[in-house]
Amino acid sequence: MQEESSIRLEQARRSIEEQIQAHRRQSEREMAEIERETIRVRAMAEAEARAHESKLAEDVNRRMLIDRANKEREKWVAAINATFDHIGGGVRAILTDQNKLVVAVGGVTALAAGIYTTREGARVIWGYVDRILGQPSLIRESSRGKYPWSGTLSRTMSSLSRRTDPESASKVGNGFGDVILHPSLNKRIEQLASATAHTKAHNAPFRNMLFYGPPGTGKTMAARELARKSGLDYALMTGGDVAPLGSQAVTKIHQLFDWSKKSKRGLLLFIDEADAFLCERNKTYMSEAQRSALNALLFRTGDQSKDIVLALATNRPGDLDSAVSDRIDEVLEFPLPGEDERYKLLKLYLDKYIAQAGARKPGLVQKLLKGTPPKIEIKGLTDNIIKEAAAKTVGFSGREIAKLMASVQAAVYGSKNCVLDESLFREVIDYKVREHQQRRKLAGADKVNA
Repeated sequence: MQEESSIRLEQARRSIEEQIQAHRRQSEREMAEIERETIRVRAMAEAEARAHESKLAEDVNRRMLIDRANKEREKWVAAINATFDHIGGGVRAILTDQNKLVVAVGGVTALAAGIYTTREGARVIWGYVDRILGQPSLIRESSRGKYPWSGTLSRTMSSLSRRTDPESASKVGNGFGDVILHPSLNKRIEQLASATAHTKAHNAPFRNMLFYGPPGTGKTMAARELARKSGLDYALMTGGDVAPLGSQAVTKIHQLFDWSKKSKRGLLLFIDEADAFLCERNKTYMSEAQRSALNALLFRTGDQSKDIVLALATNRPGDLDSAVSDRIDEVLEFPLPGEDERYKLLKLYLDKYIAQAGARKPGLVQKLLKGTPPKIEIKGLTDNIIKEAAAKTVGFSGREIAKLMASVQAAVYGSKNCVLDESLFREVIDYKVREHQQRRKLAGADKVNA
């Protein structure tokens, strides 16, 4: 009975202890919950207090800004009103006083006359300087620049660019750059460049030249390179610009030759489309002004010059006046490129328009607005395919081949993945060949109808 009693007492004690522990845990949980709620309420109260303070500060700042703006506006309104009051008072004083009115009108008139005289005088002086030092209006392109100092600056910049980019300088120095000519013609132009350089060195008279051949065969580019290799300045004009000048054509021709003689290095004057105003003088459609311009040019080229090399370019050499032909010392024919030349031109413009497309780094603004342009990827385009294209492009000039490769570039940019493969290249070549043949048929039909 004692053992049972002790067991019951122990069980009762344990039960009481468990109840006490459970009650304690319940109290702790309630205390933690109360503490969390207190923290939450305190945080909400602090947040509301900060929001209220910021709102009050914002209201105060807004009121201060409004007050400052109102004060500034009132100040400017007062200044404007005071200015207009002074102006009004001055105008009233001038209008009421005849002497002041006469002085004011005279001053305004003198000021306007001074401004007009200064502007017109500056225009007249600049026109005189431009006529004496400037480039003639007939010149389309020149290595000398519009004024003497601009030519020196351009030559300095080109020499610096060649020094900084030796690869491009070596490419230009070897041959004629982008001009691909028949080897015999290339050799002849090299000889003329060397002869012209030695002629200038020995102060001997220059020899005039005639370049003839179909359009786009490199006559202008060859003349430019010939002038560069011989150490001369060059100037380019076109014969079609002479006829619209009318009675002013003779004056412009004389200004052109006077300007050309001022070149210290000697100048190659290249006249493109020379048959436009140097045709036979017995033509019925030739105006009196054109005859006078032709006579002026014949007068200035009557003797061999030590300052000017005259280079004429035409597609129809038979239309030139006999006196003009008599002044020509060297005649060079620029035929359409053969298959080897077409192959080299295709390789040249493939590298220029396709391989090097996008080589120039875009600027920061272009990157932000348009992003980096895609680079063209060339797949499976072998030399045999290019030779096949060269065989197909019979009758193409150098300019037409350049346009053909520009069309290839446009077709590549129009594709989805910006890839030039064999099929796309052949497709564009075949299309352009058909287009070339169609143009020749239309030109032949027009000649028959004429």
